[in-house]
Amino acid sequence: MKKLLLAGLFIALLLAGVVSNFASGSPDGLDATARDGCTFDAAGEITGGTCMLQGERDHQLAGSPLADYGIKGIDNPYVSTGLAGAAGVLITFGVGGGVFWLARRRVHRDHLTGLR
Repeated sequence: MKKLLLAGLFIALLLAGVVSNFASGSPDGLDATARDGCTFDAAGEITGGTCMLQGERDHQLAGSPLADYGIKGIDNPYVSTGLAGAAGVLITFGVGGGVFWLARRRVHRDHLTGLR
């Protein structure tokens, strides 16, 4: 079981750290819907109109270290995206593992031996 978990973690890290850089930069359906009603300049900045994205920079997590699928302070976008993906995998694996560890069924020794 330990080998399976480590192999799964390795594959997830590989996908998040390397393959994520090849993901499409085009907006997905949710992003495209959030952009409806606004006008943008060549750099992608909102120049007018009304859309959901106008409050994008004002949300609570806009300045967080992992905002915009990258790590703040790393100038290379490929390294930044890869490290953010790997950090996300490790955080998710850690939280999930912690929840499973806390929720596991605890078996007492006396139950195993038939003593009570």
